[in-house]
Amino acid sequence: MQRIPRDQSVFSFSPQHAPVAQCTSGDVVVFETFDCYSNKITREDQVVRPSGWDNTNPATGPLYVTDAKPGDILKVEILQIQLDSQGTMRAGPGSGALGHVLEERKTKIIPIRDGKALFNDKLALEVNPMIGVIGTAPQGEAISTGTPGPHGGNMDCKRITKGSILYLPVHVPGALLAMGDVHALMGDGEVVICGLEIAAEITVKVQLLKGSKLPLPLAISGGQAITIASARTLDEAAVQATEMMHDFIRKALNMDPQEAGMLLSIVGNLRICQIVDPLMTVRMEFPLWILEKYGYVLP
Repeated sequence: MQRIPRDQSVFSFSPQHAPVAQCTSGDVVVFETFDCYSNKITREDQVVRPSGWDNTNPATGPLYVTDAKPGDILKVEILQIQLDSQGTMRAGPGSGALGHVLEERKTKIIPIRDGKALFNDKLALEVNPMIGVIGTAPQGEAISTGTPGPHGGNMDCKRITKGSILYLPVHVPGALLAMGDVHALMGDGEVVICGLEIAAEITVKVQLLKGSKLPLPLAISGGQAITIASARTLDEAAVQATEMMHDFIRKALNMDPQEAGMLLSIVGNLRICQIVDPLMTVRMEFPLWILEKYGYVLP
């Protein structure tokens, strides 16, 4: 099993990045990851001001997948997420949805013990490790690891966790997969621009799909098929995620557009992933059992 050390990381998804490792379809690979602050914050007296997206969210990689060509799909199965012993959070003026009401900056170090985040002396919260940044290289200009998009990236979707599957597009030879920004716990919205940021080891199985057509990025998690879209506003992202799922189920279930829309309106659920990145991210969840009822099998 191949292992990529965390110091082999990038701050953008780009076709110009030289791969730091190579695998073939079906291989299992371990990505060692920094937290989003590159493990530089270790004490609560380190009150660090926001420094922009250019040096935030290091993503370990990129990994070159042999025989991956533009138009293929990369299927990434999340086998395990092993967390470090403590995580970090920050909040303060100008940060996220509450930046206009917070007057002071604060750093909080949160220990992880026996699967729980010890938030304070009263709250021990069950961890739910998830991957904030995961994606492939775009075909054109580099995209910061702070920005989500059709390539994946900083989607901050809490459904991307152990046991889930993520389908990503291949835009360049080798796909150039990279990932990082793990959270021990994060609520939908990530309202102060951080979850419980933590270093981790992510074990994934990478498979190459040829000739498949899926809405991308697409996640499979918790019995749901999940389309993920990012846009300038939440409204735009919500419409895009809904259109992606509508087109998918219309074809997969062989339904007319009206019936597919009505079905989506009664069993589909729109959820906010995050509202704090350069683009907003929304997901549409649709029950897998309905796809199975119609005999549709995901590749």
